[in-house]
Amino acid sequence: MKKFFLALMLMLPLLAVAKGPVDAKYLKGGVPEENGVIVFRKSFNIPGMSKERIYSTLNNYIKDAILEPAIHEHRTRITNEDKENGIIIAKVEEYMIFSHVFLNLDRTRFIYQLQASVEGEKVKLAISQISYYYNEEADGRNGETYKGEEWISDPVALNKNGTKIYPGCKKFRIKTIDRVEQIFEDCMDVFENAANTPEEAEIPTKKVRKGIVED
Repeated sequence: MKKFFLALMLMLPLLAVAKGPVDAKYLKGGVPEENGVIVFRKSFNIPGMSKERIYSTLNNYIKDAILEPAIHEHRTRITNEDKENGIIIAKVEEYMIFSHVFLNLDRTRFIYQLQASVEGEKVKLAISQISYYYNEEADGRNGETYKGEEWISDPVALNKNGTKIYPGCKKFRIKTIDRVEQIFEDCMDVFENAANTPEEAEIPTKKVRKGIVED
């Protein structure tokens, strides 16, 4: 009976992954590469906002929303903060939760570089140098390190036709795409709020950005 219970507990992370069709955004092209290196990019414009205010807003977003809640044991830090040239580069290490069922917590450390720059009224974001530290012990030791290019890239994670994600890579690829999308969306929301005073009487059913312009 104990063996059966142990086997069931080990299977919980797999059982927690929903089955069925996978959204197209997670399939071919969902993890962009440049010369064999994974790089997620996003850029948008904030018409009428000064470069100084854009830089200040961006700096606050990175420090408050990205760095503050991250893991601060090792890698999380600002590596370059150049106000004159409008550049901010940060290394980030944060927990990525795959599932949490009963006493079983399935997670990895998600490690990446966030590069942000301001060019006039334009914000450019890039996430690269992705890696994972998985299956660590309670003291943080003896984990397994995976580079993004070797674990979630199209050639590694997808079948030949690009229509299915291999099971071992699936949760890493999906959660990474979701997290990157969240970082970009949250950043745009911050600028949306900074650029506009809410005057609408009704809440739109679909998000319509009025303070920023996406490329």
